[in-house]
Amino acid sequence: MTELSPAAQAVIDTWWNASDGEYINGVWTPNRSAQLAAALRAAADQVAPWQPEPTEESLGPTIDFGYAWALFSKTNDVRQELLAIADELEAQ
Repeated sequence: MTELSPAAQAVIDTWWNASDGEYINGVWTPNRSAQLAAALRAAADQVAPWQPEPTEESLGPTIDFGYAWALFSKTNDVRQELLAIADELEAQ
């Protein structure tokens, strides 16, 4: 098997380490929805990590504020969509 990228490894490690579940008739039954939700949260952290909203002061004079805001907004939208799916799965 080929080695995974650090981002992919972080997602799979999170999935494996999500140990929610319960014993049913003496057999540990993992909560697959919780595992998938954890993996989605890890993917969101890898693809669209949390960032503070940009301000003109935080960017400095060499970065276009409009461009930085648009990039932040799109990245945040993707993150929020992934986290909303994770929330829905955890509610199962």
